[in-house]
Amino acid sequence: MVLIAWLLDRNMKNNYRKAFTALKKIGAPVIEGGYNGENTFRISGENNVDEIWADYYEEYTSSSDNFLFGVNNRINDILDEHGLYAEWVNPGVVGVWES
Repeated sequence: MVLIAWLLDRNMKNNYRKAFTALKKIGAPVIEGGYNGENTFRISGENNVDEIWADYYEEYTSSSDNFLFGVNNRINDILDEHGLYAEWVNPGVVGVWES
């Protein structure tokens, strides 16, 4: 498992790696590897125990300034800083792509 993580990190583009590390540091539920196996990462929309990081239904019900399309702005700000953006793959997973 350590070898797989090392290979993913080694092959992940620099902007993805930096964003992944920054998100992990703030406790965001990041998952190594893209939804279709890309050398990127994704964000869990189901791991909202201590803080709501991503909530698919928040996209439609929230008038809060803390979310953009159901993704916590703490995540959006870090992604934006690295030229990335979040987009829902399904109600449980947020994909990360280059802007």
